[in-house]
Amino acid sequence: MPIPSGALRFNSDSGKLEYYNGEEWWQIDNFSADNATGGARGVIAGGYAYPAGTQTNIIQYVTISTTGNAIDFGDLAITGTRYGSVGASSRTKGLIIGGADPHTNVIQFITISSTGDSQDFGDCVTAGRNRGASSNGTRAVYGGIFTPSTVGTMDYVTIASEGNAINFGNLSVTRHSLGGCSSSTRGLFGGGNTPSSPNITNTIDYITISSTGNAQDFGDLTETRSTSGSASNSTRGVFAGGGTPTFVNTIDYVTIASTGNAQDFGDLTQIRGFAAGTSSSTRGIFAGGYFPSPLISYNVIDYVTIASTGNAIDFGDLLDARALVAALSNGHGGL
Repeated sequence: MPIPSGALRFNSDSGKLEYYNGEEWWQIDNFSADNATGGARGVIAGGYAYPAGTQTNIIQYVTISTTGNAIDFGDLAITGTRYGSVGASSRTKGLIIGGADPHTNVIQFITISSTGDSQDFGDCVTAGRNRGASSNGTRAVYGGIFTPSTVGTMDYVTIASEGNAINFGNLSVTRHSLGGCSSSTRGLFGGGNTPSSPNITNTIDYITISSTGNAQDFGDLTETRSTSGSASNSTRGVFAGGGTPTFVNTIDYVTIASTGNAQDFGDLTQIRGFAAGTSSSTRGIFAGGYFPSPLISYNVIDYVTIASTGNAIDFGDLLDARALVAALSNGHGGL
C-alpha cells in the first residue's frame, strides 16, 4: 500500500516526528535558534592569508541575525594553525574537519554557545582539505578531498558522540573544493575541481543524510565552478562565488527537496573564491575569500536573505583578511 502524502511517523533513530511529502520523509521541528537564543551564531575558523602566505588558528563568531564585525572565540588547539577545513554542526556542537598544513585527518569540536579553544573529536578516514559538508543535527557527512590527489569519497560522524569517521559512499563525480549545504533530510554538494581536464564541474549531487550510499545527480550550477561558499535554510540551498576558472561573484540557488538546475540568485559584494558560508533559518553569510590577480585575501562578510533573491549586502568584517576558512552555525537549514 503506498504511503499517503501528509502521513506522520516517529523516527526512533533520530527521536524526531516526521511527515511524508509524497516523495520522502521530512523532519518536523519547531525549535528556532533565533527565537531561543536571540540569534543563531555563526562561527568561522582557521584560514590562509594571501599574499603573505600565513596561516591562522583563530576561531571567531558573529550573530547572524544582526550585522557587525566578528568577535574572537578561541583557537584551534589540537594541531595548531589550519586552513582548508570544513565546518558542520548540530544546535550545540560545531565540528572543524580536516585541513592543512600539513594535511590532517583530525576532527576538532567546539560548543557553539560558549567561547574557548577546540577539543579533539576523532579522525577522518582520509587526511586532506577542501571538502564540502552537510549535516542534519544528528549526523555530519562530508566529502571530496584534496590530499594532494583528488578523492571522491564521503565520510560521516555522529555529532553528539566523539569518535572516528565511517565511510558513507562516493560522490557522483570525484572532486574537491566543492560547496556543501543541507536540509534536515538531504545534503547537497555543488561544483568542484576534478582530477581530469576540463577540471572544473557544475555538478550538484545529493544524498539522504540519515542513510549511507553513493551520491546521486541533482542537477547543475549555472556555470562550472569550484571553491564556492554555501548556505541553506530548510528549503533552499545557496552557492556563492568561486572560480570558473575566472573568479566570479555569482550566487545560485536550488530547492533542496526537488532536483533540477540552479537558478541565478544575485551577486556577492566582491568577486572571490574560497569564501565560507553558513546560515540561520533566514540568512546566509559568506565570510572571507581571495582573488587571484592581484593576489589578495578579503576580510569581508556578506549576507543574503535566503528565501528571496537579490545581491548580497555587507555584514561586517572578520578579525583579519583570510581565505580557506571553515564556517558553521547553530541555526542552519539542516536543523
